[in-house]
Amino acid sequence: MGRDATEFDFLAEEAAEVGAAPELPAVRRVDLATTEGALSALLWGVAPELTLLHGGGLNAHTWDATILSLGRPAVALDLPGHGDSAWRDDFDYSPRRNARAVAAVLDEVVPGTPQTVVGQSLGAHTAIALAELRPDLVAGLVLVDASPGQLPEDAAQVTDFLAGPQVFGSREEIVEKALAAGIGSSRRALTRGVVLNTRVRDDGTVTWKHHFSSPPPNARFDIDFRDLWPALETSTVPVLLVYGTHGFLSPRTVDEFRARVPRAEIVQIEAGHNIQEQQPVALAASIRLFLTSPKA
Repeated sequence: MGRDATEFDFLAEEAAEVGAAPELPAVRRVDLATTEGALSALLWGVAPELTLLHGGGLNAHTWDATILSLGRPAVALDLPGHGDSAWRDDFDYSPRRNARAVAAVLDEVVPGTPQTVVGQSLGAHTAIALAELRPDLVAGLVLVDASPGQLPEDAAQVTDFLAGPQVFGSREEIVEKALAAGIGSSRRALTRGVVLNTRVRDDGTVTWKHHFSSPPPNARFDIDFRDLWPALETSTVPVLLVYGTHGFLSPRTVDEFRARVPRAEIVQIEAGHNIQEQQPVALAASIRLFLTSPKA
């Protein structure tokens, strides 16, 4: 899917930004042929204890700074239709279908090792579906700016952006459009993300690496996440919800989450929807505390 051989070139810069040790951890890409298609992931260190799932239109590299700040072994997946993972002919990137793919990867990469699964946006809903499908794989859930009760209009900022032009004259053009749309706050971080999430075509134009940029005719990605409530409410795994002050979750949505998942810890961070990119150190600190705090 158009892999960039320089995909790890930004790690030293990001490590410095988050105050991580200058000695970079070992990280490599692994490619797997599974029953759910060709899937790709980034393996950080050995014996991962964290699995990280990105949001729609992103890829595994969205977690780089957070993982560097955490300093823990982890596996970050490219969900189906994203990054270096294969696109699906049926355009089915629903949480439950994604969960089957995630399970296939974990069975290969970390067999028999339950994970704390960290998911943002679509990745968070996929994490909930994974806990429903394969509870043996999930030791805990960290949901980043996502709830089954969120409303479609809450995500209008991103869906409107993804629905816009999908072929660009340059990567800089994409960065400018993203900043104008209020996506991201750091030009440098956005530039890194764009480089890692686009490919330059033979004619010099630039397009996204994810399937949402060129869906099949008449295909729609319109999912009601509310049917994931039972899976979350009946599960007994520890849950942490981290949401942004300017993210997708309204106060009413957060209150509903608190009422329906009373066992959950809830943390607010000064950020937009992509907390892992805008506030990776704060997010890593919340995850670290969740991992080390005693659970009832």
